[in-house]
Amino acid sequence: MKAAVVENVNLPPRYADFPEPQAQAGEVMVNVRAAALSQLVRAQASGKHYSSPAPPFAPGADGVGVLNNGQRVYFAFPRGPVGAMAERVAVAADCVVAIPDGIDDLTAAAIANPGMSSWAALTERAHFKPGEAVLINGATGASGRLAIQVAKHLGAGRIVVTGRNPATEPELLALGAHRFIALQQEAQTLLAQLREEIDGGIDVVLDYLWGPSAEAIMTAADGHAPGQAARRIRFVNIGSLGGANIALPAGALRSSGLELMGSGLGSVSNAALVRCIGELLGAVAKADLHVEAIAKPLAQVETVWTDNSLAGRVVFTL
Repeated sequence: MKAAVVENVNLPPRYADFPEPQAQAGEVMVNVRAAALSQLVRAQASGKHYSSPAPPFAPGADGVGVLNNGQRVYFAFPRGPVGAMAERVAVAADCVVAIPDGIDDLTAAAIANPGMSSWAALTERAHFKPGEAVLINGATGASGRLAIQVAKHLGAGRIVVTGRNPATEPELLALGAHRFIALQQEAQTLLAQLREEIDGGIDVVLDYLWGPSAEAIMTAADGHAPGQAARRIRFVNIGSLGGANIALPAGALRSSGLELMGSGLGSVSNAALVRCIGELLGAVAKADLHVEAIAKPLAQVETVWTDNSLAGRVVFTL
């Protein structure tokens, strides 16, 4: 069969022949129609993610396809070394979920991974309750924009967002955010603005950046009145686009209501993540969830992989 094949983590995958998998006990075979090129997939293919396999392998964490009985499904976590960017994959039976008829393949493939990041973080990790306030750190990308829409759909009482580019503020407010805080400003000004929102009541932080901006949020969380218990803040890290490490003084935890956790592969089971995506896909029409996507044939994977001019999430089609 044909697949995108990673033979060297320092080079883009190439379209080539690859051995076809066979279903094992508890698995189903999926005939793939579409698979998205996400940041996770890029990191795995470059050997930079903690879940990166050894070459050779076909990359791809999830996609859209058809079972042998004709049912159209979303699938995730195909058994390696054959990832989603292949004509056929073997997938655990509890890692596929039916796709509502009103959602096309391109939309389902493009929205699943970025939408799941906030849906799982809120429901599985933070145990979010309607009416709570959410701070989204790094809301200008596809995942962050969807996080605004997801938080709004799940009933957030207030949504505060941060981003490096102030020009995106009108778009983020139109999606449902109540306030935008620019990260590229003087440190004390940023700290004061974050502290103002946290003092006003932030219940959950969805952090896509880590690095200096995460440090600033944690520092701002310790500004409560002397002698009083700080408000509980569930800080959920989802990504590290702002840096892989932070400096975290012990006092920042003792003097605040911060509860640090992560959301991703390993902190949530594969089956639970797929269940979250099923819930997300069921909400696409009702909540008018959307993401910019562009379809490209898998045969063009080698050139598309390094094309930084493409706007929106790339979805490889078969």
